[in-house]
Amino acid sequence: MHRYRTLTCAEPRAEHVGQDVRLSGWVHRVRDHGGILFVDLRDHYGVTQCLADPDSPAFRDVEKLRAEWCIRIDGVVKARDASLVNPKIPTGEVEVFIREVEVLGPAGELPLQVFGDQEYPEETRLRYRFLDLRREPMQRKMTLRSDVVRSLRQRMWDQNFREYQTPIITASSPEGARDFLVPSRLHPGKFYALPQAPQQFKQMLMVSGFDRYFQIAPCFRDEDPRADRSPTDFYQLDLEMSFVTQEDIFATVQPVIGGVFEEFGGGRRVDAEWPQISYRDAALWYGTDKPDLRNPIRMQVVSDHFRGGGFGIFAKLLEQEGTEVRAIPAPKGGSRKFADRMNAWAQKEGLPGMGYIFWRATNPLAQPDDEFQAGVESFEAAGPIAKALGPERTEAIRNQLNLGKDDAVFFLGGKPEAFEKIAGRARTVIGEELGLVEKDRFAFCWIVDFPMYEKTDDGKIDFSHNPFSMPQGGLEALNGDPLSVHAYQYDLACNGYELISGGIRNHRPDIMFKAFEIAGYPPEEVEKRFGGMVNAFRYGAPPHGGCAAGIDRMVMLLADEQNIREVILFPMNQRAEDLLMGGPSEATPQQLRELGLRIVAEAK
Repeated sequence: MHRYRTLTCAEPRAEHVGQDVRLSGWVHRVRDHGGILFVDLRDHYGVTQCLADPDSPAFRDVEKLRAEWCIRIDGVVKARDASLVNPKIPTGEVEVFIREVEVLGPAGELPLQVFGDQEYPEETRLRYRFLDLRREPMQRKMTLRSDVVRSLRQRMWDQNFREYQTPIITASSPEGARDFLVPSRLHPGKFYALPQAPQQFKQMLMVSGFDRYFQIAPCFRDEDPRADRSPTDFYQLDLEMSFVTQEDIFATVQPVIGGVFEEFGGGRRVDAEWPQISYRDAALWYGTDKPDLRNPIRMQVVSDHFRGGGFGIFAKLLEQEGTEVRAIPAPKGGSRKFADRMNAWAQKEGLPGMGYIFWRATNPLAQPDDEFQAGVESFEAAGPIAKALGPERTEAIRNQLNLGKDDAVFFLGGKPEAFEKIAGRARTVIGEELGLVEKDRFAFCWIVDFPMYEKTDDGKIDFSHNPFSMPQGGLEALNGDPLSVHAYQYDLACNGYELISGGIRNHRPDIMFKAFEIAGYPPEEVEKRFGGMVNAFRYGAPPHGGCAAGIDRMVMLLADEQNIREVILFPMNQRAEDLLMGGPSEATPQQLRELGLRIVAEAK
């Protein structure tokens, strides 16, 4: 017989009745039923009920067992009485009568219970992550993560990609976040960096003629933590292809990502159509470049209806250059109670409130399913804005937004860059409050036509997103207004999260130098920062492009979690601390001497 087990704790079945078995695992719980001791024995695969009565030679040993002790059990499989069958577990038809118990690893007093569904502070869960991970929901989520990675790999191989590993220790490179620097012992005063992404290496692989590359790549960025982002490291499905257009990338990615969501989405609908939405339209319609299309609300500009009108606040606002008024439709939100609730929300967000109009029935004989039609006196617009604008302008707004009875609309005004984000949050809140969001659905869309450049707070021109993307129109486009240049840059959004970012790459040194020159980088600076890649491009670089999909975020969506730490085995906390292993930790004086470093005390 095997030293530890002949079956896992998920395998005993009716066909094993009468057989001697050996099981090993953890004591999930111990129950005393009238002198008979029941032990639920758990391993990674499942749970088997074991028992001992006072006549069993192992009874005294079983009495000593406590939760989460790691044990081995020898016993015989017996069928449960029909009235005692547990249909909730695969082993529910049988139980194991214990003849012998060996304690493999006793457990001390538990800081958190594995059995049950108690809630514990995140600090406790992360400090004792090895116990937290024993819990069934965590086992399920981590298994899901592993299965997703396996599926991604297989789907990439099926599309004739090969997996190649790129360096983990490399040179520092600006990728939009802070590098983790690694001091060099052999070159005192110099530093390596952990890669923010395999960006330059995968592009050089295309120059090297490998054509289709992918990697389940670890990436390292010294970022501020968020619920949907790790502050230190994460994994992504990284891919690159030669001789492709933007549409080729989309056609390649959709069956991979869509297939994974169909496979692991638990029956939730996966949209077959993935619309392409320009960055400009996404900001206008949804207030974000990662819209949740499960929410049907689409914002619109309604400035013309307020310009020179009776609502003085917006009329005066629109006299200023670059301002506009946007409407957020609220289907079936036409009540003063809901309007008050939204105004209370807006005030918590730091706004004085949100203007609104709603339409209501004034005829008590009107039926709930009557359709509102223009000119029908049974319905009227209500609210301070409606009163100030007058019926003609109010009706024009209703017609533009295709609203009717029991519907409402909310308004925000100013310079778009100042209110777009909060308008997007208001759209989300309205959709959630009114039950408009289709929960059992994965809605994807490509965000395209990102601006190549943006103006910084000090008035300078800088890259808006990835500096390695090809400008639409090539070199000629760079000779005009930089702020009008679009890049072959794209993101894939799903249910309000960015899953993928990528682009068609700038593979021409002349275009690259010009693009960086506009952003204030002279040729010598480009050569210094990106010399390896620029030099490679001088030797016959093919047109190429690719993207990277965040694996942690994908699993978070599939697991229906709001916090990315729920799908990472050993995550940092929100202060970028590893509570389990004690990182970051202080270096010893010897380590610092070897690296030629010293710690300078922070000035008080």
